[in-house]
Amino acid sequence: MHMPTPDRDQQIIQTHAAFICQAVELLQRHDADQMLTALLANLADNGWNALANVVRQFAAGRRDLDNAPDLDGEDRVIAAAILRGLQDPSTLPDPHRRADPTLAAPGLAHMIHAASSGNAQALSLIGQMAEQMSKVGGDMSRVAAVIRPMINGERDAERLCARLDVRGRQLVLQILDELGKLGRH
Repeated sequence: MHMPTPDRDQQIIQTHAAFICQAVELLQRHDADQMLTALLANLADNGWNALANVVRQFAAGRRDLDNAPDLDGEDRVIAAAILRGLQDPSTLPDPHRRADPTLAAPGLAHMIHAASSGNAQALSLIGQMAEQMSKVGGDMSRVAAVIRPMINGERDAERLCARLDVRGRQLVLQILDELGKLGRH
């Protein structure tokens, strides 16, 4: 087993920043039980059962990862970031920070997958991200333009990448690869 590097952990945290911040916010609000339940049900539906279960334990008052053997490395990094955020909100990642686009592929793929499965929250979030990407301009705005077709089920790489340069094409191909993995779950 390779040891996770702080840099890799930061990439995971930044990729899942929106979820981490949303989970912390909902865990701290007393009127958000239904929204938290929906968020965690969607998480579990997308193959993140162990992480959803740990966040449910946080909601029940647990504040450690001692009895969480089911968590894989990525789940553990995300759960630890949520715990830190509950204890000290200043540790929360900035969900609006522009991460390296190639690191964004798994997060975008998860949101596209969730949105295409009818998750309204994921649809809203991916819409906001696409809007931000459009504002960046250039190739990022062209990548933003192919998010809706991907939500609607388009998987033809040539059709999606027709107007993209090398970096945009690389990002879309990585998203398609991740979507393929999610489809096999």
